[in-house]
Amino acid sequence: MESWKIGDVEIHRVVDLLMDMPTVFLFPEGSPDELTQHHGWLIPHFLQADGQTMTVSVHTFVIRSGDATIVVDTCIGNNKERDAPNWNKRNSDFLERLSERGAARAAVDMVLCTHLHVDHVGWNTILENDRWVPTFPKAKYLIGREEWAFWEHEDDPFGKQAKADSILPIVESDLVQFVETDHRLTDEVCLVPTPGHTPGHVSVLIRSRGEQAIITGDLFHHPLQFAHPGWKDIADVDGETAERTRHAFMHQYGDETLVLGTHFASPTAGHIVRDGEFWRFDV
Repeated sequence: MESWKIGDVEIHRVVDLLMDMPTVFLFPEGSPDELTQHHGWLIPHFLQADGQTMTVSVHTFVIRSGDATIVVDTCIGNNKERDAPNWNKRNSDFLERLSERGAARAAVDMVLCTHLHVDHVGWNTILENDRWVPTFPKAKYLIGREEWAFWEHEDDPFGKQAKADSILPIVESDLVQFVETDHRLTDEVCLVPTPGHTPGHVSVLIRSRGEQAIITGDLFHHPLQFAHPGWKDIADVDGETAERTRHAFMHQYGDETLVLGTHFASPTAGHIVRDGEFWRFDV
């Protein structure tokens, strides 16, 4: 587990699953040969020695801001029918590890999903007496108003079952709060609109005592996108908007802001810095 301190704010990473996959799976238009000039900073942390295989992490960030305990992105979940074999009917100790980071089920005050894709909503619910119920019974579940307006009438192509078992039970509960893309969670934590990957996609900005960090969500699936922000990501709903948002994000948060990637394997946090005509991730 990795942890960071931003002023008075604590951030902890809790992993649900690590996956190895070829770069061309997520970025079918990208060429592994084009990455060779970036191997110096991509290998060994973000690409394996072959230069073509990447490790993708599915994890939650636990934020402690003042008296508030916030869970950002709820990963895959247990006991859920999924098309991906390594996501299907999982039985992990994720909740125990979450509790070790101060986020026991009853201790969580807010749950925020950067967007509503299947691997960001799974632990919204758990199975009790053959019913999907909210995992965090005392939390307010923050769902983007714009995000839900889109997915209410669409199914996630990577996990169509997620709406029924991980989203609708929350929408239909008294725990849901629909929020705007610039919603403020605490004095130190707010949302930043970063559309494209999904229509209402948000990143999470943390500011405290002159320090600043931002959680990317899936605006960046992998650090290679800093060097190649135009490579098509198969999971982007609107690729052109996502590319524009990636460019704007790097210019706004490059250099000084600590960037925490929602799917970045360890080391998960670093800084976006200029590298000639490209950008790179400096850890």
